[in-house]
Amino acid sequence: MQIFFNGTEVQCAEGCTLATLLDDLGVEPQRCATAVNSRFIARDQRQDTRLAAGDHIMTFEPITGG
Repeated sequence: MQIFFNGTEVQCAEGCTLATLLDDLGVEPQRCATAVNSRFIARDQRQDTRLAAGDHIMTFEPITGG
């Protein structure tokens, strides 16, 4: 199925989870925050978050320091 990852169209299997997608794309899961369709998804919810065709997934690294 077709989804959008950081603005780029990608394919993933039906029933794919957010955790599986990150692993398949080689994204370091501990180094990024995630959102699906503009909704924040906590790290411990990624395994249970199933993706659907047309979903928009965004990853970003938290800014630290000051």
